[in-house]
Amino acid sequence: MEPEIESLLDSIPCTPRPRTVEDLPGGLTNRNLKVVSARGACVVRIPVPGPSLLGIDRDHEHANSVAAAEAGVGAPVLHFRPGAGLVVGFLEGRTLTDADLHDPAVLARVAAACRRLHAGPRFAGDFDMFDTQARYRAIVAEHGFRLPPRYDAFAPALARVRAALGPGTSVPCHNDLLAANLLDCPDGAGGTTVRMVDYEYSGNNDPMFDLGNAWSEAALPPDLLDVLVTAYFGGPRPAQVARARLFGLVAKYGWMLWASIQEATSPLDFDFWAWGLEKYDRAVAEFDGPDLEHLLATARQSD
Repeated sequence: MEPEIESLLDSIPCTPRPRTVEDLPGGLTNRNLKVVSARGACVVRIPVPGPSLLGIDRDHEHANSVAAAEAGVGAPVLHFRPGAGLVVGFLEGRTLTDADLHDPAVLARVAAACRRLHAGPRFAGDFDMFDTQARYRAIVAEHGFRLPPRYDAFAPALARVRAALGPGTSVPCHNDLLAANLLDCPDGAGGTTVRMVDYEYSGNNDPMFDLGNAWSEAALPPDLLDVLVTAYFGGPRPAQVARARLFGLVAKYGWMLWASIQEATSPLDFDFWAWGLEKYDRAVAEFDGPDLEHLLATARQSD
């Protein structure tokens, strides 16, 4: 490890020497280190340096990580140092993949984890993708960052989606449920339970945003969103399926701007533009597709 990393670890009570340190894969706004010492295994999350244009509130991330652990979904929080990093317990388990989320049994465990999180302690701060998208769009305009073709042409449709979704319900939400943030962990009874990591974008939000975002991030077919929502509620909820699908559309549209900002500012060697464009192309297909009007109408109904 670099001397500055070793110095940081030396200053953290739960990472004493002797220790082994391993870089964990992933992490587009953090460097994640697995540290094993006499105190056990933990993960040290160190923010990636660079302009803080994404609006990540590290104090909220810490508070919400504590709340998620209390809800039985997140990892235990061991240490926090503002500006330097967050230390959480290492969860023994298997990181899920998009392919895993095609299995209804896995989706049922994801739904159960969402229910536990959503019923847990209220989070610090709120998250609204419509507001986040507008803020990211202003940043992109201010700095002259790149936009994909026709991006602003969908603003009227986005406003219609927002009106159809209405104010909704506000519960503690993860808001970034890609498969890489989901771990299938032993439950102590011979089975597994899903746990969630990485609470950078967490905040109180509509519960269907978590479900729709998870469905969208894994590029699942529509019938599996129905499976996920049915598992969450314990029965069919057509209006909530429509709401989740619309939230998935809004997520794809908003995260494209996240990718534009990251492409221009992140020091990481990662193709942020291609990552965002894949999502945006799917959003365009939904904005232009035949299902939008039906989804808007169904989302306004009550189950």
